[in-house]
Amino acid sequence: MSGVWSGRCLTRKFVRQAYILANNRILGPAPLQRSSPVYAALRSSHSRLLQKNQPSVCSAKDVLKSSDSAYSQSSSHKPENPGEEFKKTHTGGGSGEQKDDLRLKGLLGALAALIAGGLLTWYLTQKTDDEAAKNASDEEKRKRKLLATPPTSPPSSKDLPKHVPYLIVGGGTAAFSAFRAIKSNDATAKVLMISNEFHKPYMRPPLSKELWYTPNPSEETIKDYRFKQWTGSERSLFFEPDEFFVDPEKLEESVNGGIAVAQGFTVKKVDAQKRIVTLEDGYEIEYDSCLIATGCAPKNLAVFQDAPPSIREKVMVYRTPDDFDRLRKLASEKRSITIVGNGFIGSELACSLAHYSKENGGGKVYQVFQEDSNMSRVLPDYLSRYTKTKMETQGVCVIPNASIKKATRDASNLKLELNNGTTLMSDVVVVCVGCSPNTEFAGPSRLEVDGSLGGFVVNAELEARRNLYVAGDASCFYDPLLGRRRVEHHDHSVVSGRLAGENMTGAKKPYQHQSMFWSDLGPEIGYEGIGLVDSSLPTVGVFALPSDANGAMENPAEPKEGADSKEKKDTAVVTTDGVASDSDRAANYGKGVVFYMKDDKIVGVLLWNLFNRIGLARTIINQNKKYDDLNEVAKLFEIHA
Repeated sequence: MSGVWSGRCLTRKFVRQAYILANNRILGPAPLQRSSPVYAALRSSHSRLLQKNQPSVCSAKDVLKSSDSAYSQSSSHKPENPGEEFKKTHTGGGSGEQKDDLRLKGLLGALAALIAGGLLTWYLTQKTDDEAAKNASDEEKRKRKLLATPPTSPPSSKDLPKHVPYLIVGGGTAAFSAFRAIKSNDATAKVLMISNEFHKPYMRPPLSKELWYTPNPSEETIKDYRFKQWTGSERSLFFEPDEFFVDPEKLEESVNGGIAVAQGFTVKKVDAQKRIVTLEDGYEIEYDSCLIATGCAPKNLAVFQDAPPSIREKVMVYRTPDDFDRLRKLASEKRSITIVGNGFIGSELACSLAHYSKENGGGKVYQVFQEDSNMSRVLPDYLSRYTKTKMETQGVCVIPNASIKKATRDASNLKLELNNGTTLMSDVVVVCVGCSPNTEFAGPSRLEVDGSLGGFVVNAELEARRNLYVAGDASCFYDPLLGRRRVEHHDHSVVSGRLAGENMTGAKKPYQHQSMFWSDLGPEIGYEGIGLVDSSLPTVGVFALPSDANGAMENPAEPKEGADSKEKKDTAVVTTDGVASDSDRAANYGKGVVFYMKDDKIVGVLLWNLFNRIGLARTIINQNKKYDDLNEVAKLFEIHA
């Protein structure tokens, strides 16, 4: 503001000087008390100006009028002696006509100076106001962000140790699993975990499943995020209570070691050669062995990312306990909720919300996606369509083959225009369209990222560089049976984190685990999978027919020869194209097993409403062999038990 004030003062000074100069040129110096010149009578208007004691300013119109009048009067009177008139003109201080001309030019110059000064002042003021408004806006955003963001723990990065034996970047399942493995092999290990979240390590699967079935609608938040497991026992979402962890400031002093979590800090670079991790504020921490377990970040849609703030405030992604709290509050307020996406999180969340809405008298639940049916990238077409039908019976309004083209809003609702021509009104939108691995510091750290799968490229021992490991969702590893892969499942995070922790203490083991996943979509659908469970692969499914629905599955391909009469009656073998779409509604896929094939070998197994058989499925995949009769393989899973 001091620069602007100086500019304004300079402008005013410039205008004032121009004003004085113009008046001096118009009026001349103050006249002495003397008799009027001989031609005073001939130039009455000019004479009146000369006789004034104080200077005055007249308008350009007045100046022109006075000049014209003087000129007309002078032209009508001839001087008696032209030579004497000439003498008077040059000896008495100049002619009246020249003074009139000077007066006009001077006044015009003053006006120009006034206009220029005004424009300059306006420009400086406007520019400064714009800059001030922008700075105020940026400052307001910064303050709002600080208020919305919880404080880091510890308050400053300077409170963190300068060197730790074991450093873990990330605070999720893989990170905590690695700590447990490190502690098992090094009883006094000191482990520092750096997390950009503001929670201690927790598991994610219950956020879209079990937590929504916890019967405590009256509580604002669920204490410790406790839920009932499928075994009936109750536990917290967090792996350990707060008392389990060591304060980061006290980690170096801890005789028995332990784990400290630095919450709210972000790593911007890892120097694998110097073994130094640099935080966003420039603080450096040296390590002996380091694990990257940064996980994934949920994706959003461009139609919402580019939308105004009034629309973005009604759109959210779903990944953390804070997201659960926000969505649960909205559901308890009986808001209509639209889920975008048909994958694991989208379908599970839609089912859970429909159940919660039914139990608590909530609002409508919509699910919008571009594909034909639910879980279409995982399940064969017939199971995908069957799943969609079951979700609709649970109260989910499924809108397939649609995407959001435009979003607007009124006072309370979002208006979603779909590409199929329909319009959907919703209070909130939850985007569940997958996630991207967090590899932002790969470039500055000179770490390789897989171009197609994403994630940090690691070797068989999950090592990206010497003494630098990667585990969990952010790792892209080589599977000896199935090729290079990147897996986003809880079981993979647990096992890969554990193996990385063991290797950080010197084990040097290869990662050969076939990770599994599970999903629950209401009371009638639950499944587990392992290996390459990809609907683009050829599949063969074997299902047990209910006793009251023997005729419902007669259209699928007949069981292969060799099956006994009981199997022919009670079992249906379904290939990828074995079920017609018009028979899906009549079909009842109670229990079964689906084999995913590649080069005539089983590379993936889906257990449909069959549980505690994942170990057998892992063994079959690891055998890496061709089977003559998949019916015989299906018998091993006891689908009729």
